[in-house]
Amino acid sequence: MPPESRADDASRFRAPIGTYDILPPESERWIAVTETFAHRASRAGFDFVMTPMFEHREVFDRVGASTEIVRKEIYEFEDKGGRKIALRPDGTAPVVRSFVQHRPPIPWNVWYLAPHFRYERPQKGRYRQFWQLGVESLGVDDPEVDVEVVALAHGFYRDLGLSRFTLVLNSMGDAGTRERYVDVLRGYYAKHGDALGAEFEERVAQNPLRLFDAKRDDWLEVIENAPQITEYLSDDAQEHFERVQEGLHALGIRYELDPRLVRGLDYYTRTTFEFQSQSIDSAQNAIGGGGRYDLLAEEMGGPPTPGIGFAVGIDRVLLSCDAEGVLRDVVPRADVFVVNGLGEQAARQVTLLVMELRENGLRTERAYGDRSVKSQWKLADRSGAAYGVMLGRAEAERDAVAVKDLRSGEQVEVPHEALLAWLQQRQEAGGTDT
Repeated sequence: MPPESRADDASRFRAPIGTYDILPPESERWIAVTETFAHRASRAGFDFVMTPMFEHREVFDRVGASTEIVRKEIYEFEDKGGRKIALRPDGTAPVVRSFVQHRPPIPWNVWYLAPHFRYERPQKGRYRQFWQLGVESLGVDDPEVDVEVVALAHGFYRDLGLSRFTLVLNSMGDAGTRERYVDVLRGYYAKHGDALGAEFEERVAQNPLRLFDAKRDDWLEVIENAPQITEYLSDDAQEHFERVQEGLHALGIRYELDPRLVRGLDYYTRTTFEFQSQSIDSAQNAIGGGGRYDLLAEEMGGPPTPGIGFAVGIDRVLLSCDAEGVLRDVVPRADVFVVNGLGEQAARQVTLLVMELRENGLRTERAYGDRSVKSQWKLADRSGAAYGVMLGRAEAERDAVAVKDLRSGEQVEVPHEALLAWLQQRQEAGGTDT
């Protein structure tokens, strides 16, 4: 094969732009984040759910045809049956679709871990394939549910050890609020935005709420001076919002009100919220957020069903953890490294011992091939194991093994039949890193 052909192959056999491989030991931090979230969600009564990676395109049209996510960023294709299919850009819509299809008993409280896909310019903390953890609670229209869902997210960040983050809160009101407010915004922008160009006018015509997501400096002053949605809340929406604030206050969860927080999708009603990190770049500082979507199930053909949820971006959370210096020491350490001191003929004995220890809950490693005992002990030291266990000739005559504490260097002889109990006793006493 010509050298240039090999170079072309090498460039093709790489992760696509906007994606990356998660390798050990970094992958262990992903496991730690996921387990922390799973424990928190389980204690709150949420069960795990999995939905397909792709859905019919129409599922995502419901999340907001005027949003950048649906208009420009969605990955879509036509399958061999001529159906319009899209990769999941959002976690809520597939879960609500699943609820509408299967009609589980309510309240339906579920959590998920899933990859999502959006075609956008890759940058630190923003990728074309990204992983999110999230929860969805369907079937209960009660501000106390809003409080508990926000508290779940807040508690998850605290469980990780994060402290430099802010909860930002808003209300999108009910359907009547939204209609009134959209009319007010259109009137305001018609008077104050006529010199801002065709793109501005197009966004106003599509959905003026989406202008709050705009990053254009020349639009900023007009957008910042726009009327606030909280001035147009209905009595019911205002009462709901006040009860959410009272509940958060009672739990000691601090928050800031931001009437321009609309989030990136169109399905939100009433409570919306976002967690923003103070420890990472402000352009990508949202580490999670969500809100109510009381109309989404009905728009997908289901019965009127209130819902609320949030999603957490794992990439952003880990950036925050790095910036705050938490979740660093999560590299797994072996409990035991087995050293073969009897030579190649004893390889099967080593395998039997290794499997016995693993089956009884000890992370156990070993060397392979005809390595010297000295070489195996070096591997044991590099493994980070708490103990080295050697099958040696002298010990074998007494049906025993040599056990070495790899941190202190102390070595003792333990009867073979008592080894498992000896190691487990020290593990339970906190004598290992596991």
